[in-house]
Amino acid sequence: MTVVGLDDTDSRERGMCTTYVAARVADELRQFGDVERLLLVRLNPAVEYKTRGNAALAIHVDCDAETAFSVARDELESLAETADDRTNPGLVVAGHDPDDVPGSVAAFAREAVCDHLEIADAEATIDAVGYRGWGLGNGRGRIGALAAVGSWTALEEWTYEYISYREPERWGTPRTVDHESVFAAADRGYPEAWDTVDCGEDETVCVPHTPGPILHGIRGDDPDVVREVAGRIESEPVDRTQLFVTNQGTDAHLRDGSIADARDGRAYRLEGTVATDPETRRGGHVFFALEASTERRTVDRSGGSNASEESGVPRADGDGRLECAAFEPTKRFRDRVRALRVGDRLTVCGEVSRGTCKLEKFAVRDLVRTERVTPTCPDCGRSMESAGRDQGYRCRDCGTTAAGKAEVELERDLEEGWYEVPPCARRHVAKPLVRGGFDAATHPER
Repeated sequence: MTVVGLDDTDSRERGMCTTYVAARVADELRQFGDVERLLLVRLNPAVEYKTRGNAALAIHVDCDAETAFSVARDELESLAETADDRTNPGLVVAGHDPDDVPGSVAAFAREAVCDHLEIADAEATIDAVGYRGWGLGNGRGRIGALAAVGSWTALEEWTYEYISYREPERWGTPRTVDHESVFAAADRGYPEAWDTVDCGEDETVCVPHTPGPILHGIRGDDPDVVREVAGRIESEPVDRTQLFVTNQGTDAHLRDGSIADARDGRAYRLEGTVATDPETRRGGHVFFALEASTERRTVDRSGGSNASEESGVPRADGDGRLECAAFEPTKRFRDRVRALRVGDRLTVCGEVSRGTCKLEKFAVRDLVRTERVTPTCPDCGRSMESAGRDQGYRCRDCGTTAAGKAEVELERDLEEGWYEVPPCARRHVAKPLVRGGFDAATHPER
């Protein structure tokens, strides 16, 4: 068995798609041996030089490494959009079974999914383990190619995507896909096939808008279901299809961390407490601050948020807070964020960029259920007034007094559990709630 890894063949402006290149390479390799599977591996989505989804590909084929290397290099040289100087294809070939990668290669793959690596890191590892490597331009594609080689051992969870490709003469023209048939097919395949459409936005999520060769891609947990969904879609002619095993929809990019340690360019799962009221800013983006303290708070309507008398925990400041954001493209998810209150305890998931966590999902762990308000006179029903510092409240008309503020129940528009961005805003690697396996109740978007 041989493992062929490849990456960075596409261009934002000129199109192409590395999954298509991998499918073409696999077709050529079938002349020399059986192709067991193709992997579509989403690497760290925060890498600045990614093209779009930061995907690397691996082909597991039963042929010798020299033949695989020669065939794959020829296809990459022919198909890669190297006219774009930001396209730097890379190829790595390992002459062993996918399960036999050295520990250093598996570690490299894990790091590529959730951290940053340099070309020199890939070159050193390739040389150390004796793989065949090749690249054009600056050879950056060898980073993803090596990660793809090690991913079968490095990653634990896999899903599927069945991609249908357009006839080459149609590339760059508007796609012809029947809208209603996509929704009907999606309904039949759900929940085993997910993120095919966005019902709330009436959008066919599986149909891209880029100039590349993909007609549509169906994602899910069952390979037979994703094939069936694709087969029910009415569209222009399909040139070829390919099933990929992938880490899409697995949250493989998330790392557990703390607010104080969160760094730009990485994606985290963080615990914290809402420290400021959600604020809608220009452009419709919604922001709030999350603080490291996870003690429950009681909301003070007239004076902001005070630490509860039971906890005695002071407010965090400085490095103890992290700004979180639900940007406009997350659509109705912003309403979930707007419903948060100071004192709610959360787990948030998302990429940190320029000191802001770009929310992908969050879990409500504990909701503030009460707030302290100026007491009401039991005799006349009017609001009392302050009797002076530390002297409680009194009613000017009736003379009744109260020792402090009254605590009243709050009506909340949220429940405890997980909330997520809608399918139209989902990152490739982010795990949809409908897939299950979460540690609390879920409120899936569809």
